[in-house]
Amino acid sequence: MGRLNEPLLRPVMPELDTIRGIAILAVLFYHGLYWNTDLATLPHFQRLIITAFWAGRLGVNLFFVLSGFLITGLLLNSRHRKDYYRHFYIRRALRILPAYLALLAILAAFRYTTNSFILLSLAYLSNLTPLFGVAIGYPVLWSLAVEEHFYIVWPAVTRWLKGSALLYCSLFIITVSPLCRLLSFYLASRHGDVSFQVNDYTWNSADGLSCGAVLAIFLRDYRPDRRRLLRLCLFGILLSIGIWIIGIPYGILSRKTSVGMALQIVPWQVFFVALLGIFLLIGSSERRSIVQVSVLRFFGEISYGLYLIHLLIFEGFDWIAKRYNIPGIGWGKLSDLIFRFGYVCCTAILLAYLSRKQFEDRFLRLKNRLS
Repeated sequence: MGRLNEPLLRPVMPELDTIRGIAILAVLFYHGLYWNTDLATLPHFQRLIITAFWAGRLGVNLFFVLSGFLITGLLLNSRHRKDYYRHFYIRRALRILPAYLALLAILAAFRYTTNSFILLSLAYLSNLTPLFGVAIGYPVLWSLAVEEHFYIVWPAVTRWLKGSALLYCSLFIITVSPLCRLLSFYLASRHGDVSFQVNDYTWNSADGLSCGAVLAIFLRDYRPDRRRLLRLCLFGILLSIGIWIIGIPYGILSRKTSVGMALQIVPWQVFFVALLGIFLLIGSSERRSIVQVSVLRFFGEISYGLYLIHLLIFEGFDWIAKRYNIPGIGWGKLSDLIFRFGYVCCTAILLAYLSRKQFEDRFLRLKNRLS
């Protein structure tokens, strides 16, 4: 790893922006090339290429692990503050609410989805709308709802659980979430086909955030040396591969099986924790340039706005393409998909950049003044 120049945990860790950039690009490729694409219209080789972008949906799970790590770290570092809750919630509100409320206003203005979904989304219940008989009208909002529920509960948990109790709580959530997914699978299968939207429910998605929390707690409470952390990260990678290999005969490759529904994401989350640890090791060494990549950090910086709007731009392009019969409507030739992907990504990236610089940053600059 080279000579140690910095501690693993620093006030600014640019390598985490690189991870954030990887996550948002994965989501872009998933929604742009795989999601809602009619694979039957493509030749076999092209179908294999496009199918590979299925893995891009895991970008959301990488976001969860990273968010659990960062938020838990921030809470642990500020646990001594008298204004602990005020400090946290004001800073989170300034980061999240402006762009989020602007998006909901756009969805309402264009009548993109139902008023019921928008009203429930105002209360950050986007992932739970099926329980109210309301369809999830804008799919990307489900993960934001999961994170908001984490923000509501986790500060109190972090404040009051001392010592190893917080670590045990995180491990308990990691254990229980797959069991909740398994129970959801059996309950849903009694009524026919299983909707994968049950995975969007908070109790079925909380283990990713808790995986990140475990790493944050472990690094602060146990202070492993670099060699030990590297060994643990390599073990985590091997463990994730082992879970996959063992799980293949039991259906882990498909969420249409009980094992797949419960455990498919588990090895990926173990891998993401290990990846995060390795990035911290390299990012604090003389080889930091390997993981502090300018282009990926740029995408990490605009990732929130880009995540919010990219699907809206894709679907807007499809609507225009269908109405005016232009290429790139999401099926047919591979060249059409690539044209659509390139055009929409350029548009979405530009809008996300403008949103960050001209809109979101105005609120972010208020953080220190108000908290």
